Amino acid sequence: MRGGTLRTLAENARRALADGVYGIEGAAPDAMYDMAGSIRAARQGACIISEVKFASPSRGTISGRQDHARIAQQMVSGGAAALSVLTQPHLFGGSPKYFEEIRRLVQVPMLMKDVILDRAQLDAARRIGADCVLLIQAIFDAGYASDIDGFIEWAHARRMQVLLEVHDRAELASALRTRCDVIGVNNRNLDTLQVSLETTRTVLAGYQDVRPAVSESGIETPQDVAYLRRCGASAFLVGTSIMKGDDITGGVGRLVRAL
Repeated sequence: MRGGTLRTLAENARRALADGVYGIEGAAPDAMYDMAGSIRAARQGACIISEVKFASPSRGTISGRQDHARIAQQMVSGGAAALSVLTQPHLFGGSPKYFEEIRRLVQVPMLMKDVILDRAQLDAARRIGADCVLLIQAIFDAGYASDIDGFIEWAHARRMQVLLEVHDRAELASALRTRCDVIGVNNRNLDTLQVSLETTRTVLAGYQDVRPAVSESGIETPQDVAYLRRCGASAFLVGTSIMKGDDITGGVGRLVRAL
């Protein structure tokens, strides 16, 4: 098994499950949004998936603000094509309740960002209105969860898409054998927490799959966005650099205008 932060993330996910975090009641909205289709259809500017997150394992507290609904609206006003919302409480300060409240206010695709180990989390994602869920290839490869194809089928049966996150070429090869809808390339190593934008370049070299590829983590400037687009990324998931800024709308807009 791999160790380090990945083990901690898995243990925290189990703790959240045991604590009943995903037992939230909710009525899934009829309207759903196509995450993969929205990325493919993006024509003007960079396709930014802006992330609502208040803390992270690498940065600790990112923002002391807790007005998640207003922040999400500001992100959309800035031109975010989609939103990612953390629902993991431990280390990330997230909550399924935050997601559910934001879902009522915005009309863009929404990704439930969490460390998913159990189908109960997928059921919760549907109840709170997720259009797409994150699965992490390394979590399955390390044995913290099993049957990734079954998880993807479970999500699809509930009309949700799957963004499958990878960090290296071997994980990408495994991911491409699944029926996931979007590939995510995490520039952060989940064991060491080190970040390098070169990860996207290395992983996507020669990428020809029809599924859109999203570059995640470490994206701070319009120059980063432009570079990652040249590396083959179709969209850009950005959290910390937007959340820590004073002007959420302007921070998103600055990245959208990078292309």
